[in-house]
Amino acid sequence: MMKTIVKSGSLVLAVAVLLSCASSSGEKELFNGEDLSGWTIYGTEKWYVEDGILVSESGPDAEYGYLGTEENYKDFELTAQFKQDQDGNSGIFFRSTFEGTKVSGWQVEVAPPGNDTGGIYESYGRGWLIKPDPEKDKNLKFGEWNDIKIRVEGDHVTTWLNGVEMVDYTDEKIGEGEGQIALQIHSGGGLKISWRDIKVKTL
Repeated sequence: MMKTIVKSGSLVLAVAVLLSCASSSGEKELFNGEDLSGWTIYGTEKWYVEDGILVSESGPDAEYGYLGTEENYKDFELTAQFKQDQDGNSGIFFRSTFEGTKVSGWQVEVAPPGNDTGGIYESYGRGWLIKPDPEKDKNLKFGEWNDIKIRVEGDHVTTWLNGVEMVDYTDEKIGEGEGQIALQIHSGGGLKISWRDIKVKTL
């Protein structure tokens, strides 16, 4: 009887360990729907939570603003939903580092129609690395919720907008990058972009 109990206890422990490992390597919510836990604000632009939605809005200085993860992410797959409530010039940075509001790294563009949403831009470096085929821009739904997915693995980056592949790009410099994931609000004022269901899966 004692042997059976010990074996059962060992089995339960093994299952618990396996589940814990699966959870740690699985999908993680970056935004909890309640507050900005796990994030750091860079700049004076507005970042707040309203009715379970993460809102980014131009502040009094109308400058660049960022909301960066406290953790670094190397190889990952990120999914999120965004809605451009007003002018929607924004983006998602990856493998990026900050000095105040100066960000070094790479951005997947999130912008109004006709402005290359899904393309990849290198901040304080080479500028545009790749833009989507202009025909694909019709997949962007301005003023509505959009699904975006970004996969970064080694030197390879792929982006999707509403289920459509936007760009597929390989770059040695990206492969060497390290840093945070961050949301951006562009300078100029008059911007408002909403976010929800921000999830990351490490690869």
